[in-house]
Amino acid sequence: MTLTQLRALVAAAELGSFTAAGAALGYTQAAISELVRRLEEECGLQLFHRGGRRLTLTPAGAQLLPHAQQTVSAARNAEDTVKAVRGLTGGVASFGLFRNADFYLLAELGERFAAAHPDVRVRLVGVNAALVAEAVAAGDLEAGIVVLPVTPAGLEITPLARDEVLYVSADPDHVAAPVDIETMARRRLVLYDAHVGQADPDRLQLTERAQVAGVRIEPFIEVEQAQAALHLVARGLGDTFLSRAVAERLVRTEGLRLHTTTFDPPLHNTFALVRREHSRLSPATDELARLAVDLLMRNDMLEHRRPLPAREEPPVS
Repeated sequence: MTLTQLRALVAAAELGSFTAAGAALGYTQAAISELVRRLEEECGLQLFHRGGRRLTLTPAGAQLLPHAQQTVSAARNAEDTVKAVRGLTGGVASFGLFRNADFYLLAELGERFAAAHPDVRVRLVGVNAALVAEAVAAGDLEAGIVVLPVTPAGLEITPLARDEVLYVSADPDHVAAPVDIETMARRRLVLYDAHVGQADPDRLQLTERAQVAGVRIEPFIEVEQAQAALHLVARGLGDTFLSRAVAERLVRTEGLRLHTTTFDPPLHNTFALVRREHSRLSPATDELARLAVDLLMRNDMLEHRRPLPAREEPPVS
């Protein structure tokens, strides 16, 4: 009787199928089925009733399950203790960042963490916030800083700060006044983050506004990088939107002749720390998250410098 077999038993009993147990433990359905079969052979007893739409325990399986759960829990606690003892003297800190995090001073994050903890390896994943949230929910990343809203379930979300989103155009007439959703829907748009498309947090906010107004927001051109979008906008191919810190930095560094205005009503990026519910971060990732939050909150361009309550809805206007 092995710990792996007991983990398979517990997962199959709690989730009701070998397929679901395999997905939870990172095994195939066939592997989980084989682990349980071997456990039954060693016990000399059938532990599950098979053939129904959901696995059910036999009387023998029901008697074994509490002991298996205690063993698996004890093993997990032992693993957590070992990680805690190791502290920041080894291991990997795994953390996600929204794509434009570098514009908010988070470019210093890896350097500052490595200087303070040279024995810890760092894995920083910088992609669209929607993908960061999915990776945290799936357990591929321990935690991350994202832009709200994000859609995966099972996340603990702590809003931190926000930055206003600006409407950007090469045509001064297009930014003579704040832009409402109906006006935006009538214009040619150059949008970035083409890979995630409508799952992008900014687009989710704009889509919600468009639905209320009975209009549609559709890109004329989609690209992946914000820099590429701004260059196309500068050539008169359409308008776009970008958070204030990123827009001002890029317009200045790229030397582009562009103009900006606010939205009507104002639109904001709300930044939040996300982690899986009921999870405990490794000491290394916990320290990396603390440093990331500290760097973000030092940015003078951001509003709501104090963390908001985790249960509060992120401000949109």
